[in-house]
Amino acid sequence: MITVHEVNGKPVWVDLFDPTPEELRKACADYDLNIPPRAQLEEIEFSSRLQYDDETFTLSVPVTPHRNSGAEDVTTPLGMVLTPDILVTIHFAQLHTFEAITARVKRRPRSAPDIFLVILEALIDYGADRLEELRAEALHISQRIFHKGTHLEQTHNVSRVSRMLRDTLVEVGDMGERLSYIRDTLLVLQRAVPFVNEHGDGWIEPAVRARLKMAGKDVQSLNDYEVHLTDKLQFLLDAALGFISTEQNDLFKVLTIASVVGIPPVLVAGIYGMNFHVMPELAWPLGYPLGLGLIVLSAIVPLLWFKYRGWW
Repeated sequence: MITVHEVNGKPVWVDLFDPTPEELRKACADYDLNIPPRAQLEEIEFSSRLQYDDETFTLSVPVTPHRNSGAEDVTTPLGMVLTPDILVTIHFAQLHTFEAITARVKRRPRSAPDIFLVILEALIDYGADRLEELRAEALHISQRIFHKGTHLEQTHNVSRVSRMLRDTLVEVGDMGERLSYIRDTLLVLQRAVPFVNEHGDGWIEPAVRARLKMAGKDVQSLNDYEVHLTDKLQFLLDAALGFISTEQNDLFKVLTIASVVGIPPVLVAGIYGMNFHVMPELAWPLGYPLGLGLIVLSAIVPLLWFKYRGWW
């Protein structure tokens, strides 16, 4: 689908949404531009994502459409071809930011570089919003993991706490994946903004260049915050794994104590279960209660020893 935005009867922004090969060839012929196909836009090297030749920028930015809750994020390329007179965008998924971009562009006449900057600012705002969402989720998980009630509940409902920790691992892993998508976008923007500002020095108007510099600072701050959030997620992951390891150690400790405590009673019962003819205790009137008492005592003594040593 091709959408053309005009100013004073001249096209300044041409948006290609999931174009067919015929639509792509038609746009290239109509506007005398080399618009890259999807395969070229998905290349990961920066020499392919950032190109400038004959006053024409060709950029490719990986973006993540905003999905409904429960749906998986999918990275899709956003291609932009910018000249002094026209901007062509090409994308293959419905980007919700384009609705706000279109509304903003229609408010007043804008040049192609100005519209390009509006798109960049929208991508930066979207990245900031996603980072804020992830920060809120990380704070919620942190409160859940380190809540005192969780450790008190652990002694009474181990299975519930174990399920919570397993779910936490899944949530942290999902957050890390979404954060990696944002990182991909910010890393490209971090290089794209100064790239455009440097090579477009001769024909980009000063007001747009000033806003580009500000956008570059915003991207840098978001990159710094993304690093902080990555460290936070790694800390939460290590904490969840640490608590799971502690639970396993406690379980092994209980099993070890139970096995050790059970050895002396089994030994006593084994001794008095032997079928020898000469066993004086068999003739004692109190032999049976004495055997039971020895079995109980042999179990209590190790328990008291473990308690004295502070092992349980």
